[in-house]
Amino acid sequence: MNRIWITGSSGQLGSEFFSLQQKYPFHFLFSDREVDLTDIQQVKGFLNSNSVEGILNCAAYTAVDKAESEQELAMKVNASGVANLVAESISRNLKLIHISTDYVFDGKGHRPYLEEDPTDPVNLYGKTKWEGEQMMIHSELRNSAIIRTSWVYSSFGANFVKTMRKLGAERDLVKVISDQIGSPTYARDLAEAILEILPNLSNDQTEYYHYSNEGACSWYDFALAIMEMSGLKCQVLPIATEEYPTPAARPSYSLMNKAKIRKQLKAPIPHWRSSLQDCIKLLESTK
Repeated sequence: MNRIWITGSSGQLGSEFFSLQQKYPFHFLFSDREVDLTDIQQVKGFLNSNSVEGILNCAAYTAVDKAESEQELAMKVNASGVANLVAESISRNLKLIHISTDYVFDGKGHRPYLEEDPTDPVNLYGKTKWEGEQMMIHSELRNSAIIRTSWVYSSFGANFVKTMRKLGAERDLVKVISDQIGSPTYARDLAEAILEILPNLSNDQTEYYHYSNEGACSWYDFALAIMEMSGLKCQVLPIATEEYPTPAARPSYSLMNKAKIRKQLKAPIPHWRSSLQDCIKLLESTK
């Protein structure tokens, strides 16, 4: 039975793996406290103390706006930490799946991004995640994959779905950006996809994959659906990006082509609305 180390196990995606552990033939290893991946001795210590056959790296610095003023910290977590996992995976012959982001693209495209499309991040968060990808691509790492995803939400942790439900219960109106286009990703769907891919990872160099739920929407469309499915009467008003300035720029279009991962999974990827409904039902049942 494969023993898989989940880094960032307290986050949204890591929590989904924990909830799925009875469904898959893996033994998941969650450290009692998060190992500092930027400290190579801590990484070595954990791997020396535990029999590990693969690593799912869900750990990341994800505060997009704060990254503009905390570039050194973001780079340390999102790039140097990955470099340590890469080095140990090579020396110990471990499988490694690393989670990256649609924010490595500049958002100027007009069709869903392919894995091989040029990258050009528009903010420091995207740049640090791109640097993390380079740590894998420019190494001798085998049996590995980078999975880019977007707009992740879950029944765990803080996220857009929970924020909109909270605001919708407290306010009569919320304003939401309508000119940034992408696709939401239910972390549970992503976790299940990763666990299907993991056993079949066998390559001489790192593979790229794109995964989000099917369909396209704006943040405004997403918010409307959340209110509707949650039975909230809050009005959602569409606004332009310029009306809601933030320290970090966002790509205006970050839809990703999922043909490659869809072919490997040999299973349909749920539409974002159906997955959102599943998540909201779970949130309602655990009130």
